[in-house]
Amino acid sequence: MDRQNFIKNSSILTLGLSFSKLYSPLLMKDENVGTNWAGNLAYSAKNIVFPKTIDELQKEVLKINNGKALGSRHSFNNVADTQTTLISTSYLDKIISIDTKQSLVWIEPGIKYGTLGIYLDSKGFALHNLASLPHISVAGACATATHGSGDGNGNLSTAVQALEIMKADGTIIKLNKNDPEFYGAVVNLGALGIVTKMALSIQPSFQVTQEVFENLPMSQLEQNFDAIYKAGYSVSMFTHWIDKNITQVWVKKRVDAKPTPKVKNFFGATAATTNLHPIKVNSPINCTDQMGVPGPWYDRLPHFKMGFTPSNGAELQSEFFVPRQHAYKAIMAVESLHKIIYPSLYVTEIRSIAADNFWLSPAYQQDMIAIHFTWKPETDKVMKILPMIEEKLKPFNYRPHWGKLFTIAPSALQSRYPKFKNFLAMAKKMDPQGKWKNNFLNRNIYG
Repeated sequence: MDRQNFIKNSSILTLGLSFSKLYSPLLMKDENVGTNWAGNLAYSAKNIVFPKTIDELQKEVLKINNGKALGSRHSFNNVADTQTTLISTSYLDKIISIDTKQSLVWIEPGIKYGTLGIYLDSKGFALHNLASLPHISVAGACATATHGSGDGNGNLSTAVQALEIMKADGTIIKLNKNDPEFYGAVVNLGALGIVTKMALSIQPSFQVTQEVFENLPMSQLEQNFDAIYKAGYSVSMFTHWIDKNITQVWVKKRVDAKPTPKVKNFFGATAATTNLHPIKVNSPINCTDQMGVPGPWYDRLPHFKMGFTPSNGAELQSEFFVPRQHAYKAIMAVESLHKIIYPSLYVTEIRSIAADNFWLSPAYQQDMIAIHFTWKPETDKVMKILPMIEEKLKPFNYRPHWGKLFTIAPSALQSRYPKFKNFLAMAKKMDPQGKWKNNFLNRNIYG
C-alpha cells in the first residue's frame, strides 16, 4: 500500500467529526466518569467521589479501605483503576501561589497544563516544557513520567521541586529536593498516596516558532540523528512505518535562542506549505500553529490546542524508551516489523528526553529516545503486536511508559530500574495496609 492511500484510509476522524468534538470532554469535570478519555478502558470502581477541598479529600481517604486517585483519565492501562473507590482530583485544580524569589508555582494536583500555562504566561512565566497534549493533569503526568521532547528537556516531573502527599491514614508528608526519598516520591504511580500540593520550577515566559518538514528518508537518521534533534528546542518525528519514510518532522524553536535561517530542505525533507496534523488527513485546526509563526510557549510546545480534540480521540497508545545511543538501531529494529505494524497504526512519534534522577522514571540517569505508537482502537490486534515490538527492543533494555499499553514481564520490568527496591521499600513504608494497591501495582510493583 502506498503512503498516501494508507494515511487516507487510516483515520476515523474526518473534518466534520473534528468540529463536532470541538470541545473535548477532557475539559469538563465529568461526574459520570466511566472510562478513560480514549474509551478503551472501562473503570472497575464501584464508587467515584469528587472532593473539592483538602479537608473533603481527607474525609474520603479515611472512609475507604482501598482506593485510587484519578486525574484527567489519560492513562491507557489500569494504573489509575480500582475495584473499589476512585477519588477524582478534578476539583482540586487551584493555583495556590507564585513564589517569585524561588521561581516556583504552587498548585493543586488536578490542574491541567493548558490552564496552568495560560495563567503563568499572563504573569510573565513559563514551564520548561509541555507534553503533546495540554489536557492532562499535572500530578498524573508527573506520577507516570509523561514527557515532551527536546535534547535538553527532562520529562514533566523534572519541574517538580517539592510536593505534599496524603498517606493512607490521612496525614500529609512534605518532601523537597533535600529529602532522600523525594526522588522516589515524584514518579510514584499512585502507590504512595494522593498528591495534595506541588511546587513546579518556573522561568521567564518565552515565545516559540514551529516549523514542519515532510518526507525525511529514514536513511538520514544513521548519520544525522543528533543533528536533526539539535535543530530545535523541541523536535518530534512522525512515521507510519511505510517506505522507510519519516512523514513529518516538527521543529519547535525558542525565539530568544540564537537565530537560525529558515530552510526549505531539512536533511532531505521539504518544508510544509500549510499547517498539518500528524495524521495528515485529520484537520490541522486541532493542532497548534505552525509555519514559523511565533506564539507563546504554552500554545506551541504542545502539538494540540487545549480547546480541541487531542490526538485522534478514539485510539490506543503504547510507548517504549530506549537509551539515546541506541536510537537508530532501535528505530530500524521496529521498522523491520512495518508490515505488521502499519495496518493497525495511526502514527508513531519519536521524541528525545534528557536524563533525570527519579527512581521510576524511564529516563533515570540516561538520555532516552521515546518511540510512541498511536494505534487504531483494535485492542486484540494491538495486544498481539506489542510483544513483537518489545522483543525487537529487548536488546536495548527498553522501558515502557507507565501509563500506556505494554506486556513486559514484571521481573524484567523491575530489573531495568536500579532503584526499584528502594521504591518498593518506600511504598510499603508509606502504605503498610495496601490502601493504594490495585491490579496494576500488584502485578508490576508488588508482583
